[in-house]
Amino acid sequence: MAEAAYWFAWREIPGLGAVLLQRLWQKFGSLERAWAAEGEELLAVPGLGLQLVTTILATRPQLDPQTLYEQYIAKNPHFWTPADADYPQLLREIPDPPPILYYAGHPQPAECSGAMPMIGVVGTREPSAYGRKWTEKLVQGLVSQGWGVVSGLAAGIDTTAHRTCLQAGGRTWAVLGTGVDQVYPTGNRQLHQDISIQGVLLSEYPAGTGPDRTHFPRRNRIIAGLCRAIVITEAPLHSGALITAELACQYDRDVYVLPGSLDNPAALGCLHLINQGAQMLLGVEHLLELLGATPPLATTLPEVPPELAGIFALISSEPITFDAIVAQSGQPTDQVANALLELELSGHITQLPGLRYQR
Repeated sequence: MAEAAYWFAWREIPGLGAVLLQRLWQKFGSLERAWAAEGEELLAVPGLGLQLVTTILATRPQLDPQTLYEQYIAKNPHFWTPADADYPQLLREIPDPPPILYYAGHPQPAECSGAMPMIGVVGTREPSAYGRKWTEKLVQGLVSQGWGVVSGLAAGIDTTAHRTCLQAGGRTWAVLGTGVDQVYPTGNRQLHQDISIQGVLLSEYPAGTGPDRTHFPRRNRIIAGLCRAIVITEAPLHSGALITAELACQYDRDVYVLPGSLDNPAALGCLHLINQGAQMLLGVEHLLELLGATPPLATTLPEVPPELAGIFALISSEPITFDAIVAQSGQPTDQVANALLELELSGHITQLPGLRYQR
């Protein structure tokens, strides 16, 4: 709880974005420790210049992290920070993971860990009958093979992707450009409710945040980051779907594109992506064949060797420091370090900044 309060407090510092907040966390091992850092220590963080450090030093005394935390959770009871074990694993890999993710619904551990594969399906807000038909076909095929579907709950292709996924009995995540309590567009009220029951509503914006045109390009990075691959079924040039495709490429995700007609302006973005090297889809079976070549993430772990069981028992889903593990185990430092390395390599634990460990 204490560490979470400081994630909220740091978000109140003007000019401090997701990338710099990530660097602060990595530098100090916790944002609580960073909160107490002196100016010289802060200046040692790459990207924190004198002007921003001056702002930090002037703003911190005006903020009470615990009070901010209590104010936020009153309206946002469900959230993750990168320090939480359930924070989506694939999203940790992008350069600017959201410092705070608010959610509603029922996330499953396999989705958060990446063990259940998720794929983004996005496109134009004004699809043709062809675009809607093939979005439905592709999503039905994906659900039949156990893929979860991620989209942005926008009108058009996004709506078709979410609705088809739910109708096929699949799991879907909607990444919003508003707070998770806001319905946008308003015509998706029932779909918004259905996803909260059979999936997850996700946003980096707190409850009460309404639609803002600057939010939607930012949310596209979350869609790309959550997924193993992105499918674009119909999109014009200069559309948000193309932004998602560009981000997916930056994050080393595969991009699959449904070809369309030159006579259809809503398909020109897809044809542009194919010309730039995106994989063209030739049907449902072709997509499933391409995804079949995607290396699976580990879903099961080997048994913990008996000689490591004692160290492993000291580690839970809550982060614990290296020094605390040494103290509680009563074993020599080098022996503990070797045990932690073996447990990390086998996938049983993960190391966090500041020499902290958690399952």
